[in-house]
Amino acid sequence: MSIEPPRTSPHSTPPILPGQPYDMDGPVFAAPWEARALAMAVALHQRGLFTWTEWSTTLSMQIGAAEAGRDADRDDDATYYEHWLNALEQIVADKGASSCGELAGYRRAWDRAADRTAHGQPIELQPVDFA
Repeated sequence: MSIEPPRTSPHSTPPILPGQPYDMDGPVFAAPWEARALAMAVALHQRGLFTWTEWSTTLSMQIGAAEAGRDADRDDDATYYEHWLNALEQIVADKGASSCGELAGYRRAWDRAADRTAHGQPIELQPVDFA
């Protein structure tokens, strides 16, 4: 499986990617984290951390692994961005910008911070979240 560079949808003018959920106005996101994951990948690519070919290979591998594990059978738009996030974490670790352990530590810290934060309030990481 290969992922081609961004293209224009016949239904919209903004660029979309194969498999990316979109409507008449362009890409759609079910949650803010999905847009942030996309923006982080684009920013890291623009800063030269990885090439588009490296990115598409990593994303394709994530999607292929999910298909092999039947995860691709889920019928929700979030699946695409979960693959995107997993690929982003993988390529960041592969390039040495972070490690899998460090990323897992931040994920656990974020979960702790979210658990103690009242609904509607901003989530702020604190040193205790990393303990």
